[in-house]
Amino acid sequence: MPPLPVLVGAGETVDRPHDPVLGKEPLALMEEAARRAAEDAGGGARLLAALDTVAVVANIFHDYGDTPTMLAERLGCRPARRLLTTWGGNTPQSLVNHLCDEIAAGRSEAALVVGAEAAQTMRALGRLGRTPAWTPPRESSAPRWGDTRPMSTELEVRHGAREPLVTFAMVENAFRAARGQSLEDERREMGAFGARCAAVAADNPYAWFRDRKDAHTIATVTAENRLVGFPFTKYMNAMLEVNQGAALLLLAEPAARRHALPADRWIYPWAGVDVAELWFLTERRDYHTLPGLERAAAELLATADVPLARIRHLDLYSCFPVAPRLTAAMLGLAPDDPRPLTAAGGLPWFGGPGNNYATHAIAALLRQLRADRDGFGLCHALGWTMSKHALGLYAAAPPPRGWQRAGGPALQRWVDALPHPALVEEPSGTGVVEAYTVVHGRDGAPERGVVIGRLDDGRRFIATLPADRAVLEGMERVEGVGRPGRVRSVGGRNVFDPS
Repeated sequence: MPPLPVLVGAGETVDRPHDPVLGKEPLALMEEAARRAAEDAGGGARLLAALDTVAVVANIFHDYGDTPTMLAERLGCRPARRLLTTWGGNTPQSLVNHLCDEIAAGRSEAALVVGAEAAQTMRALGRLGRTPAWTPPRESSAPRWGDTRPMSTELEVRHGAREPLVTFAMVENAFRAARGQSLEDERREMGAFGARCAAVAADNPYAWFRDRKDAHTIATVTAENRLVGFPFTKYMNAMLEVNQGAALLLLAEPAARRHALPADRWIYPWAGVDVAELWFLTERRDYHTLPGLERAAAELLATADVPLARIRHLDLYSCFPVAPRLTAAMLGLAPDDPRPLTAAGGLPWFGGPGNNYATHAIAALLRQLRADRDGFGLCHALGWTMSKHALGLYAAAPPPRGWQRAGGPALQRWVDALPHPALVEEPSGTGVVEAYTVVHGRDGAPERGVVIGRLDDGRRFIATLPADRAVLEGMERVEGVGRPGRVRSVGGRNVFDPS
């Protein structure tokens, strides 16, 4: 049997200085997390010195350039392979899947996955007009690891459907309508879901928010908790202004034994899968399902021969409430399933350190599985507007058939061949709303609206709503999905006037 990959250690750090401008830089947080992972594994500095691969999850707020080499020098190792990813919240789990492939193929024995952000400190310095006095960047000609496609089309950007606070809210509204849920029932469900996540975060020493917000506080619109992208309040949005870092150590099982690492702390990756939906938002089959994820998850569990009922520990990516709830539906979990959908606490409550949340999620699953030796854990990570998915299955017991990679080119070809509506760039005529949101300003007032809809002949369009407060507020008082209206193109921008 090929060498088994094993997670031997995880390390996390959270930096909360009394004055945010005094926070540590991301490179220092990465080093701290990596050293903690090595100590957690029982190997310390000698284990770091043996690394043959250093894989860094890309920073959003401060790009060092050749981050893997700079970090390797700090850790005292000379890895033959250094990876720096593209952007996307899927990348930590995607990296684990890739590195497990490499270990099973005999091309790697000891790999580090690490990432960190210091956005709170960077923004605090920015508000003072100061530039961070951090380690200078270093140029690198190495290509980024991962998918380099942009998140949005020019047409989507032109109509205001680029920021996640817009696009995920549009999907949430479509998800609600498809289930026949009322606006009030949805609000209560999102609040209850958020409260469960906030309770998990409160018990996580590495979480940013540990105040255990309740459902009413999360769901109720106030001056402190304004609407952002309808129906999401501020407390439902991923919190990017954090200083957090996390690291994972993946070894081949023979190397772990050679280093005399304590086997009772090992967690085995059993199987992994990566898939992309039809890439751009306006290309999707619909806005209340994720067929790529649904099929990928089914193939993952079938490949590992592990039924969903045996998975006791989950972390489903939760940048906004719709993401884990829709993912759970695609996995086949009932809305009232008692299993928590997060192990770490979720991005709005644990914190959203750029692309690196899933590294924290896997670390949290590792701790849970060390305590539950018979359990299974599942991590789901996503990038862009639910475009890129990565899933990993973990357990304390070694997989009887070794590491398994599910999916592959055949899965992606199936997704890419899915039928979907034709898109009209300059529509004219009558149609109905498929998905929409209303974006609010910092003063809480509605500023603009975005609609994706279908013309009477079934073709799809994207448009803005009229800049009329009564129209915008009306779309929030009464269900907007299925609302008829007329769309027109004016000066390169489409406008939808609801009836």
